[in-house]
Amino acid sequence: MKKITLLGATGSIGLQTLDIIRQHPEQFELYALAFGKNIDKAIPIIKEFNPNKIVVLDNETKRKLENFVNHNYILAGNEGMIEVCVDPTTDIVINAVMGSVGLEATLQAIKEKKQIAIANKETLVTAGHLVMGEAKRNNVTLLPVDSEHSAIFQCLNGENREEVSKIILTASGGSFRDKTREELANVTVEDALNHPNWSMGAKITVDSATMMNKGLEVIEAHWLFDIPYEQIEVILHKESVIHSMVEFRDNSVIAQLGSPDMRVPIQYALTHPKRLELSQSKKLDLVEIGQLHFSKMDMERFSCLGMAYYAGKEGGTMPTVLNAANEVAVDLFLKGRISFLEIESMIDKAINSHITIKSPDLETILEIDQQTRKQVTSYIN
Repeated sequence: MKKITLLGATGSIGLQTLDIIRQHPEQFELYALAFGKNIDKAIPIIKEFNPNKIVVLDNETKRKLENFVNHNYILAGNEGMIEVCVDPTTDIVINAVMGSVGLEATLQAIKEKKQIAIANKETLVTAGHLVMGEAKRNNVTLLPVDSEHSAIFQCLNGENREEVSKIILTASGGSFRDKTREELANVTVEDALNHPNWSMGAKITVDSATMMNKGLEVIEAHWLFDIPYEQIEVILHKESVIHSMVEFRDNSVIAQLGSPDMRVPIQYALTHPKRLELSQSKKLDLVEIGQLHFSKMDMERFSCLGMAYYAGKEGGTMPTVLNAANEVAVDLFLKGRISFLEIESMIDKAINSHITIKSPDLETILEIDQQTRKQVTSYIN
């Protein structure tokens, strides 16, 4: 029985993780959960799984939750997340929060040698050198939950990393993959949230439409697999059947395939190196699909991807600025305060005005993160 601490329980990944726990109650127990402010989603989860500890965003949310749930251990804020992550009872920490808020808790969990299942790109994007450095010092393997990184992880099983020539991340192209830049000028929030293949949260769905999601995945792949950016390629693959590939020096390519269902990589991260049955997931039928399509990535059409490559290669605090600027810009778009194309222009303005600090410590990263958020918010005023 593995006892799970789930950060981001009310989000898309969190809810699908709960599906896995439901299917295998003899294997997993929800020991602790953390969520932001979505009490309506959290209450049924708490009543069903009865976790030992609960963490909410702030004291105001804590007071509201206490009106509906009789629980002896409700914590608030970053300190609460750290407490449940380092709890001796916890076996696996699943970082499925949105944004960089799970960074400190993940670092502390690594120091306590907890198994980490990471579904939060921003933790590695903003502080990859700190996270991976801590993981190496404590001999902790970060098990990827993103479908692309899980695919690469599986393709590399049993292989010599020195024989890898490149990794290939596949991208669906998002909600607007068939639109020209001119056609993007008047797209709506509702249009952006209509992803053709995947069921995801609002922020990540918009990131998929701008291709920033794939850009963040490029930076994440760089850190997870210790591979130069020059050896990371992104290609468009509309069907989302091949989740990613690895090319080796003898020109052979290993790919991981499956129906687009996030529960597959989530469960693999929880069970690695073993596999369990996943009856609710649709089996892949290549005959039914018939054809798979691939095309080259257009960096001018998807400029956010190009910005991510630039920020990753620049290193230091630049990826922190990229991520913070994107989070603020996407939030403004979702609230109807800016247009879709203004997302990338705001990010571009932020990274071009930043002077990189090399090898930043955690305090510097958190400070730059907050400064960038204020700066980007000021653009609309």
